[in-house]
Amino acid sequence: MSGPLPSATPRVLVGVSGSLGSVRALRRAALLARGTGASLWPVLAWEPPGGDPTARRTPGAVPPADEWQRLARQRLAAVLDEIFGEDGSGVPTHALLVRGTPGPALVVTADRDDDVLVIGAGRRGPRRAFAGRIARYCLAHATCPVFAVPPSPLESALVTAHRRNAWHLPMSTRGL
Repeated sequence: MSGPLPSATPRVLVGVSGSLGSVRALRRAALLARGTGASLWPVLAWEPPGGDPTARRTPGAVPPADEWQRLARQRLAAVLDEIFGEDGSGVPTHALLVRGTPGPALVVTADRDDDVLVIGAGRRGPRRAFAGRIARYCLAHATCPVFAVPPSPLESALVTAHRRNAWHLPMSTRGL
């Protein structure tokens, strides 16, 4: 029988961007890793604003790629610190930066048979046209199991409250 050898420790990879959906996915991924004895791999995919073609076309007009990578590393560290604090995730954790668009970067990184990829499923409702494109890409292209974490019901309420506040509309106090 041929094929890839199983790795010593299974991995739970999770896409992290700092959004509410990715934070929820990160928390769920940590629980999954703890429950299965896997290591946790938070992955932040990054690319220069406008993508690599823009950076190549106008090298002097945009900060160098290493500056964007430094900012991405800071963002990933800040999210992990905010969610897990000094105590950490409770499992071996290997934060990873991957240069590229999120969907393809996550799929390429989650390349082992025993990997599990955890992603935020995106928003629900009429304004979700682009919200779930990373999740859809991963579900369609990943070769490992993909665990799509639905958005929190509180996220929708928060977005609604923020919108009403921005439009200076009265808040509903029903149910309080």
